[in-house]
Amino acid sequence: MAEDAWRLHTLDTYFTGLSRMANLGIAVPPALQSIRTVTGWPRIIVDALDERLDIDAIRSDDPGAEEALGAIWAANDLADESQLAHLDALVYGRSFLAVGVDDYGDPLVSVESPQHMSVDYDARTRRIRAALRLVSAGAQRSATLYLPDQTVYLEGSGTGWTVADRQPHGLGVVPVVRLANRQRIADRRGSSEITEEVRALTDAACRTLLGQEVAREFFAAPQRYVLGASEGSFQGPDGTQRSAWETYIGRYLALERDEDGAVPEVGQFPAYDPAVYGRIVDTYARLVAGVTALPAHMLGYTTDNPASAEAIRSSEARLIKKAERRQRTFSGPWSRAMRLALQLTGATGPVPTVEIQWRDAATPTVAAQADATTKLVAAGVLPADSEVTLERAGIDRAQRQRIAVERRRSAGRAALDDLAATLGTDSTAPAVDHRAAA
Repeated sequence: MAEDAWRLHTLDTYFTGLSRMANLGIAVPPALQSIRTVTGWPRIIVDALDERLDIDAIRSDDPGAEEALGAIWAANDLADESQLAHLDALVYGRSFLAVGVDDYGDPLVSVESPQHMSVDYDARTRRIRAALRLVSAGAQRSATLYLPDQTVYLEGSGTGWTVADRQPHGLGVVPVVRLANRQRIADRRGSSEITEEVRALTDAACRTLLGQEVAREFFAAPQRYVLGASEGSFQGPDGTQRSAWETYIGRYLALERDEDGAVPEVGQFPAYDPAVYGRIVDTYARLVAGVTALPAHMLGYTTDNPASAEAIRSSEARLIKKAERRQRTFSGPWSRAMRLALQLTGATGPVPTVEIQWRDAATPTVAAQADATTKLVAAGVLPADSEVTLERAGIDRAQRQRIAVERRRSAGRAALDDLAATLGTDSTAPAVDHRAAA
């Protein structure tokens, strides 16, 4: 547990930019080692993938269940909470969804961090046998134990733990679902997107930037030397020793001849061009892009010739495929969590199928998604008045329902207008009230 907690803490410091890289102690003086340099690459790597993992809708083969699922989704604010679950899974390698009931008996789906929750996972059945959530707030401690038949709430004190409450749920399974990222057969816990290679290259880039900070000072104020100067050249009129800065800005313009009449020789050491460090950082950026399937321009690497739109789309192909695989990986856990929440509503009968509909990973913005949908409609692939078309365009359920009402209203008005035009030649026909269409 302690080793795992340290690993999670390390990943968190890299994501937040608070990690401290190891200094080699050669090129950077000890007095300047406290200067912090940050690249932000770990956060960029995670955010670039997380931004393409948006759940668009929850679908079911049962219309009544689909409506109930939509209500659960909205009541638990899962449109925002789901992003937190995906973010933690990408940073730490896993996150959790806990299902229960609130104070009013309604289904409660909460997102839990691996920093506070541990589970007993059965790799053979791919199910959780038990889960424990620990929370500490100063001297107060609380815990929640999730079991297949009940949820136990405990309170901690200096003498141990006491049971505060028990809530039987009758689900037959532990109401905790795990979202694991980059699982392996040998490691079912999941792996972070901030891999060992990313951390090593991030440290190397930060050391390079620190070296650039030091070199910049010497480049802006290059070191000079004086040969043959007397000690009095570096003293003030009152005989006190001048500071290093006063000596430097004086530019040695008033050096006296020595006792032999020779003029002191003044020279300057060549300064190292800080631009070299920028090229080294660009090299690290390309290496990070290679191990993370991230386009190099997202990491700040630039070239003299800007990439074309086709080149940018081609560079994002691996990132898109990576996001699509994460969508498939996370669909199962989300489906199980929503089915458990549906069971807690008291619904009887077989649990319906629950499908997770994701936004297209290749079009992460609503504008791009709408543009792609428009092209499909123009090509005749999708009908313009289909609800599927509205879904692909990024229009949510409430707006689709309003659009359907407006379409029926427009169709009713058109039908009344046609009827009025048909009966217009009959002077005895009653007037048509268009308000009926509303």
